[in-house]
Amino acid sequence: MWRSVAIFLVGGVLGTGFGVAVGFFAFPYVFPPAPAMDTLAPGEQTAVVASGTFIHADPNDPIHYGKGRVTVREKVVFLEDDFEVGPGPAFHVYLVPREKIRDSASVKDTMFIDLGKLRAFEGSQKYPIPAGVDLAKYPSVVIWCAQFGVLISPADLAFGA
Repeated sequence: MWRSVAIFLVGGVLGTGFGVAVGFFAFPYVFPPAPAMDTLAPGEQTAVVASGTFIHADPNDPIHYGKGRVTVREKVVFLEDDFEVGPGPAFHVYLVPREKIRDSASVKDTMFIDLGKLRAFEGSQKYPIPAGVDLAKYPSVVIWCAQFGVLISPADLAFGA
């Protein structure tokens, strides 16, 4: 009798935990946010410092992908209207002081700058750059999953483009 009750309780706790975990993972796929449609304000339309294109860093991973253009201006990183990433939890936009980021290990051990949480999985978005940042020292913009510590999509920047 007690054994049956213990098995029932342990199964209930484990089943509930598994269900909540699956719910957190599946939520962005089932209820994705609307595409973003940010535009640059007149004061933000300064000369382009650098530009790049997001890529699918690991073609064997069908979940973590990205595509679209990014432009870096003096005070803002702007994800263009063709930007898109696969949905997931807690995505952030990072400026990374390394070139050719292709795996998660290349980001984890760096002094990146977190520009903020990704607001939408597609569409144009802007992220202010903190004052005093030397953009020449940050040749990559990446989309990073802060919850799981996984690289989603990198963009190599070409300066003066």
